[in-house]
Amino acid sequence: MSGKLILVRHGQSQWNLENRFTGWVDVPLSEKGREEARQAGQTLKGIHFDCAFTSKLKRAQDTLNIILQEMGIRNLPIEEDQALNERHYGALQGLNKKETAAKYGDEQVHIWRRSYDVPPPKDKTEMNPEGTSESLKDTAARTLPYFKSRILPLVKSGKTVLVAAHGNSLRAIVMDLEHMTKEQVLELNIPTGVPITYEMDPSGHVLSHNRQPAGVS
Repeated sequence: MSGKLILVRHGQSQWNLENRFTGWVDVPLSEKGREEARQAGQTLKGIHFDCAFTSKLKRAQDTLNIILQEMGIRNLPIEEDQALNERHYGALQGLNKKETAAKYGDEQVHIWRRSYDVPPPKDKTEMNPEGTSESLKDTAARTLPYFKSRILPLVKSGKTVLVAAHGNSLRAIVMDLEHMTKEQVLELNIPTGVPITYEMDPSGHVLSHNRQPAGVS
């Protein structure tokens, strides 16, 4: 019996709209983001979900709640975990991306944003008082163990599972499911509010998926 895993990146956030690095800062959805979540709910109507997972950040939780409301689903078991949080952007959190590129140079900012194992600066700032920072490799190192221990077993058992999370935590999951190299995943963009469906057999092998190739945003 095959199971289904449906991944949804949260709708556009207010800081996506303002072109700012967000990371772990808990910003809300924009109105466009809420509409994207509603459209995702319309797309998924008719699917029976057994459970859902999301991060500890409001934009992902709100996206999930709007999807379920749009589908008319109540009392679905939902698990929230920090392991599904967005990549931590360190000292860049809260900064405008264009202004940051003007300050540090396009090439350096591109490395921070799109390299596999180079994290952004770890300086302590108001938006990052602990001085934390993560590369995509670091994000995968916390996301994938949780995915493989909590989510994947349910899908392998034939359940249909919805995950509402973030661009980089979902990139880590897609990288693992599709056996991407670290070079391939750098070209992977997960669009906001667009469901991605994987059908999987009991061994965890992907039988089919509907993800369309997309360039870097």
